[in-house]
Amino acid sequence: MRRVVITGMGAVSACGLGAEALISATQAGKSGAKPVQFEDLPQQRVSTAARLSKEDIAAIVGPKPHKMRDPVVEYALHAAREAVAQAGLGEEHFGEACGVSIGSGQGGAETLNTNYLKFGREGPMRLDPMTVPKIMNNAAAGWVSIEFGAMGPAFCLATACSAGSQSIGLGLQMVASGQVERCLAGGAEACLVSGGFRIWELLRVMTATQNRPFSKDRNGMMLGEGAGVLVVESLDAAQERGAQILCELTGFGTNADAGDLLRPDPKRAAACMRMALKHAGLSPDRIDYLNAHGTGTVANDINEVVALRDVFGENLEGLEVSSTKPIHGHALGAAGALEMIVAIGALLRQSAPPTINFSEVDPKIGLKPVPNVAKPVSISAVMSNSLAFGGINASLVAQRYDDC
Repeated sequence: MRRVVITGMGAVSACGLGAEALISATQAGKSGAKPVQFEDLPQQRVSTAARLSKEDIAAIVGPKPHKMRDPVVEYALHAAREAVAQAGLGEEHFGEACGVSIGSGQGGAETLNTNYLKFGREGPMRLDPMTVPKIMNNAAAGWVSIEFGAMGPAFCLATACSAGSQSIGLGLQMVASGQVERCLAGGAEACLVSGGFRIWELLRVMTATQNRPFSKDRNGMMLGEGAGVLVVESLDAAQERGAQILCELTGFGTNADAGDLLRPDPKRAAACMRMALKHAGLSPDRIDYLNAHGTGTVANDINEVVALRDVFGENLEGLEVSSTKPIHGHALGAAGALEMIVAIGALLRQSAPPTINFSEVDPKIGLKPVPNVAKPVSISAVMSNSLAFGGINASLVAQRYDDC
């Protein structure tokens, strides 16, 4: 199997446009949470989400929205363009040598929501005739492939909160096996629409105050949106063209709980992390920073920490843990991609980002994550976890290139 590296990163998030904006915000503990109010939800209980600013959306979509592209596609394209530019890829680097793996949990949510509302108010004759190509989950992957002429395998994993992480892992597998030389891999989500927001409210997992993962007073998650795309490339191909190598992507694990649809199984999450460590050829004590799934719900945080202790020891000695979801929100299908960029940022900056809003250790968990302020630390390897509805888990491991 070939060695695989990351040569480019791109991001769109509530923290701003660009991977650097995302990494800087998570390191500074500056949240992208903003007030949200939907005209269609007069009794809206939750009024905060990590949404993009109007200015950033305008910069991405432009003055005249594309008639065949939902915002989820525009987010993915923007992130992909940034990643490709950083990697220094030209037309000669795409074709059949490049694959695409862009996950999305909900696809074109804004288009679907708009058309359902129009159908109810105005009847079937006023609907957008381009609705089908705009709402497809694989639209982002398709448009990214078209934009760059990437003719290798193109995938869209719709595995809820693990979609972004699994997509990067699939890109790693394709490159390592020699199927392609490189892959544009990540996730995209544009889920902050009235109908979608309301059904999340009904699930009663969103906080009406602040997102506080692992804290004793945590009371739910905060939705987010955006996209993250990585250029995943064989080491040989990157070296041959003189590319700057950001890090080496060395481990991927994924499995299923085959149990409860909504509540994660600590034993299966632990098995997933061990799979990623085995793939990377690392013992648990080699991981210095771990970006947790850390949604801030009562059940998720307890079960995830049980899994962490199973893998890394009861005291988690030498391991810095944080959840950055209070900063960029839980971006569902884009979450794993954004959080992998955050973890790589920690590796590059040698600094563990904080879990903001943390107030008090929960005795039922006993974990004090990196609280509120970033912590300088020597980091040679990082892990990022995604534990999705459906009982689908994914873990990724990256290492400093000069340490591999």
